[in-house]
Amino acid sequence: MLKLILIGLAVVIAGLLILAATKPDTFRVERSARIKAPATKIFPLINDLHQMQTWSAWEKVDPAMKRAYSGAADGVGAVYEWEGNKDIGTGRMQIIESSPTSKVVLRMDFIKPFAAVNTVEFTLTPEGGSTRVTQAIFGPSPYFIRLMCLLFFNQDKMIGDKFEQGLADLKTIAER
Repeated sequence: MLKLILIGLAVVIAGLLILAATKPDTFRVERSARIKAPATKIFPLINDLHQMQTWSAWEKVDPAMKRAYSGAADGVGAVYEWEGNKDIGTGRMQIIESSPTSKVVLRMDFIKPFAAVNTVEFTLTPEGGSTRVTQAIFGPSPYFIRLMCLLFFNQDKMIGDKFEQGLADLKTIAER
């Protein structure tokens, strides 16, 4: 009986390992919000990493985290580094592309709890008297992360929920 249980367990583990291997080796999480404000009012809230602190949902995860800014005041070359608790980790982001009123792209380097390099992109698209703001994160999805997502967490929901919260706060600030 023990032998059958061990064989069954081995088959389940092998199945999970194979299933994780079939998942895409890249990921993308994206959310959008329609904000009743012109892009000229929204863009500075994204392009200035100091302002991002006022609306980003990640800032609320660990309000006591250490923050450091360097490089340009805003736009290309602006850098924000953080060191937080186990829920927020340690990392660095830098604006690598900035197109006034339409797009901001950041390189996101995660250091702890695990190393990763991703891209975060904000696009602002006029829609009548409003602006559609889309926030996306994308990058490689190593095998270990694919396995963890299969077993323990939904990456799209985990990140997407924070994007939705942050975009809602951005909307509140921009519509004032």
